Amino acid sequence: MAVMTSSARRPLLNRRLAEFGTTIFAEMSALALSTGSINLGQGFPDTDGPEEIRKAAVRALRDGRGNQYPPGPGVPELRTAITAHQERRYGLGFDPDTEVLVTAGATEAIAAALLALLEPGDEVIALEPYYDSYAACIAMAGGTRVPVTLRPHEETHDGVVHRRFRLDLDELRDAVTDNTRLLLINTPHNPTGTVLTREELTAIAELAVERDLLVITDEVYEHLVFDEAEHIPLATLPGMRGRTVTIGSAGKSFSFTGWKVGWVTAAPDLVAAVRSAKQFLTYVASGPFQYAVAEALALPDTYFEAFRADMRAKRDLLGAGLAEAGFTVFRPAGTYFITTDIRPLGESDGFAFCRALPERAGVVAIPNAVFYDHRDVGAPFVRFAFCKQTSVLEEAVKRLKTLAG
Repeated sequence: MAVMTSSARRPLLNRRLAEFGTTIFAEMSALALSTGSINLGQGFPDTDGPEEIRKAAVRALRDGRGNQYPPGPGVPELRTAITAHQERRYGLGFDPDTEVLVTAGATEAIAAALLALLEPGDEVIALEPYYDSYAACIAMAGGTRVPVTLRPHEETHDGVVHRRFRLDLDELRDAVTDNTRLLLINTPHNPTGTVLTREELTAIAELAVERDLLVITDEVYEHLVFDEAEHIPLATLPGMRGRTVTIGSAGKSFSFTGWKVGWVTAAPDLVAAVRSAKQFLTYVASGPFQYAVAEALALPDTYFEAFRADMRAKRDLLGAGLAEAGFTVFRPAGTYFITTDIRPLGESDGFAFCRALPERAGVVAIPNAVFYDHRDVGAPFVRFAFCKQTSVLEEAVKRLKTLAG
């Protein structure tokens, strides 16, 4: 029975959050602990990032840099490093004083941007399946989420089957109404591993310009693109520089997820709006780590190339093992997640499958349905994370192969 207050006679939890319980990540991580299973559910590395960057954080602590409140927009060294990174890699020029905002991870950046830019009743189009905080933040802002579903697609080239999740551009256009305020785009995409193509991004940009829409683009996996895929920031396309809020993250690029350092880059008026909301969330965070991340962003290209190559090898290791275990595997073009279809195993309910998997095989995964409004569409898909040590992935593959009998 719901707990009620004596005066208001209503549930304690704000009704906008009533549909959101404990996150699936907390549930599955607890299950991993209680069963001693290998946790391929939550997307965090099991080793730290570059030693020189960890030493930079220690040095900042010892030097007294960031031990008190850092500046609200972020320390100047980090804001300058962010703009240099965007210029060097993408040719995007930003003013570090007016067009950059440092946040407590990308999750806060998403929350602050949505709280700042939405009014109650505004519609937000999000690519489904979506990172679970998107739905909660849209709800907290009083917005209405409108999912546009990425759908599985299969092509054969030179006798090789290629599977990916694809955006239906006609469906996206049809989803826009007079109430649409913004598009919430994620590429490289979690959980499907899809990297939107230039053609797809160009169509999104043209739609945003035509319908005068704002765009929040979550690009936290920008450095994890594989094979022939290319990460193209939406803000580089015609008409998008002044209407796009781009979100980045140190956690995903440097494997220090606990430091919670993210950022927003956008035109001055957009950054000012997001900062107005952000200042009443954490105000500031991660002082000493900001100095370390500034050094991380200046690492040579060889770091990013080696990081990407390591993750690509791990992708291939886990992907091959999942295929041998009987899953249909959607080989990701980006991120460090693999989405699989469990129907070849005689299963169709991802929640039931994932809850039973620790006992069956000693491995934890995440049911993709939790990332869907249309739960039935996501029901047969399950996500595995490969940002783990090679030895851990090898043991997970060994265990998973028992599913094939």
